[in-house]
Amino acid sequence: MRRPGDAPATLGDAPNDGAAPPSPSPAPHPPGGDDDVEPAVMETLDDGAWYAVAARRAHLPQLTWRSVGTGALLGFFLSFTNLYLGLLTGWVIGVGLTSSILSFTIWSALHRAGIVKRPMTLLESNCMQSTAAAAGYSTGEPLLRGIPALLLLSVTEASPGGTKLPWLLMAAWVSCLAALGVTLAVPLKRSFIHEERLPFPSGTAVATMLYGFHSRGEDAAPRARALFGAGAIAAAVGLLREVRIVPSLDAAGRATRRALLPASSPLFDVLPRVHVGARAYRLSDLGIKLDHGLVLVGAGALVGLRVTVSMLAGGLVLAFAIAPAALAWTWRSPGGAAVAATASLATAWRDIGVWFGAPLLAASALTTIAYRWRSFASALAALVPRRRAALDPRAARLEVPASWFAAGTILSGGAIVLLAWRSFGVPPAYGALAVALGSLFAIVSCRTVGETDLSASSAMGKLTQLTYGVLIPQSATASVVTASITSGASIAASELLTDLKAGHLLGARPRSQFLAQLAGSFTGTIASCLAYTLLVPDARVFAGEGGEEPRFAAPSAQQWKVLALVLRDGVESLHPLARIGLAAGLAAGVALAVAEASFPRARRFLPSPTGLGLGLLLPFPSVLSMLLGAALAKAWEARAKGNAGAFLLPVASGLIAGESLIGVVVAGLNNFVFSR
Repeated sequence: MRRPGDAPATLGDAPNDGAAPPSPSPAPHPPGGDDDVEPAVMETLDDGAWYAVAARRAHLPQLTWRSVGTGALLGFFLSFTNLYLGLLTGWVIGVGLTSSILSFTIWSALHRAGIVKRPMTLLESNCMQSTAAAAGYSTGEPLLRGIPALLLLSVTEASPGGTKLPWLLMAAWVSCLAALGVTLAVPLKRSFIHEERLPFPSGTAVATMLYGFHSRGEDAAPRARALFGAGAIAAAVGLLREVRIVPSLDAAGRATRRALLPASSPLFDVLPRVHVGARAYRLSDLGIKLDHGLVLVGAGALVGLRVTVSMLAGGLVLAFAIAPAALAWTWRSPGGAAVAATASLATAWRDIGVWFGAPLLAASALTTIAYRWRSFASALAALVPRRRAALDPRAARLEVPASWFAAGTILSGGAIVLLAWRSFGVPPAYGALAVALGSLFAIVSCRTVGETDLSASSAMGKLTQLTYGVLIPQSATASVVTASITSGASIAASELLTDLKAGHLLGARPRSQFLAQLAGSFTGTIASCLAYTLLVPDARVFAGEGGEEPRFAAPSAQQWKVLALVLRDGVESLHPLARIGLAAGLAAGVALAVAEASFPRARRFLPSPTGLGLGLLLPFPSVLSMLLGAALAKAWEARAKGNAGAFLLPVASGLIAGESLIGVVVAGLNNFVFSR
């Protein structure tokens, strides 16, 4: 992914550990007239020449009803995909390339069929993908971390399902964070894109692909067919394993329903049993099973082997070393009860693995940011007024007015402070400070995306969480809410800058892209909150019931919950093994991040801190599925590199989208039609 879940490595438009996806090479000469300037040439133009091209193109269709409508519709469904995948793994995928392939294919087909007079233009397609990116990507961040973390913190013995936020409050919170992020990006465009010319790899890839489709007549249909075909297969499998239509009895003899296909199978029980103390356990007792879904196979294909092999290592350490120790280690808590570190070997990832994996991920992310202090300083320098040449007079008609930035920041920031105070109990002064810190940290995250395509939003969120753990130590809610401000604004701001980079390379009007993203944010808020409501009826979907695997591991939310509890209750309140995990995870995270930064050439031979941490945080079947996807992708690349380069992203995205979309539909059916 192009953006991070909770550590420097991510999934997205760029497959295999952040490498930019294959894209068409620029044509050596413009295929049209003087106005048809290829992206590689646009990147070299000075401001005067760039504004001349953009001004000549300003009259062309860009922000049209069909561009915004198509982007909103595609983003609406792609937001389901990202929320589903994010709750499973903590990662999300960028939607720029996927939406571009789908839109170009759809409108070309409508034109060939005579239904529309002309296909969508290049600049319309650019506005379309800006809308889709806002709807399908930038609005889901709070629903993967802050909001489920608050739900997990509300769980008690009397209320095992926790307390969900009201739908309107959730939607207001998500939309305000997205609006703040979009407006924060406005003053950064000149520094990051015009002056420093940061590459923003995903934005560059989108611009190059769109230029290839529209100017060189490249055909997107084969990639679209691959995406739809993979999606149909994954949707069929998801339907079989998710929809509960077969009458059955649970372990207590009560009437229930089950799916046609089980979620996983104990395939590895044919291997010798594992002895823990005096007992012998099947591998399935340790949670080592084969998952029957395809969504994580697709995710693994995008992540790559280094991360997934590291995930396997973390999962094996948890299953064979940490889990047996956790089951045997009984401790008398401060309340006087004798408790083990885990209830069973199969749930050790949730009970004790989180105390090893979460600090490892947090420490590696923060250490990586510390190593990038120059980027931090450069990002802050972008805010310092300095003498500049007078702006081209054409900029006033093309760029986003400063008044829009001021109004947007005041309105969205004020609404966030009000919501944080009235709904979450964060005093207004602290809420205003959180908005200021969130804005500052969002700038750092934007610069990191511009330089490397990897966001620091989660690490910046953890810095905010640590700050409020000191300022309001008695409130776990305050630390989660303020961290959500930082991460949500960071994602939205970096997404707009990525889109503005694509538009810059195509000579598009920045004002149109800004409006397209605002429109997409509205649609994405509705879609994301709807999907979350269907997928997460209560906190029990994160824990599992009746011996079943949980539907979602929610590793990002688990990390935030762990940090919030430590800041609130102190380390002494933890089980001794959890304290060991906290120390070991912090040490390992720092050591691995330092090793990666100190020996960049050896990075591919080092364990991935992201992979190790997630291996400790996720159920083993999820880890195994992602490793299988990465291995299949590697074999495909080895056998037919060119073919894999063109079709790996569509196939992997189709597997993710197919099962994710059907998962949302099935959640509604199970909750409202086939409920007990």
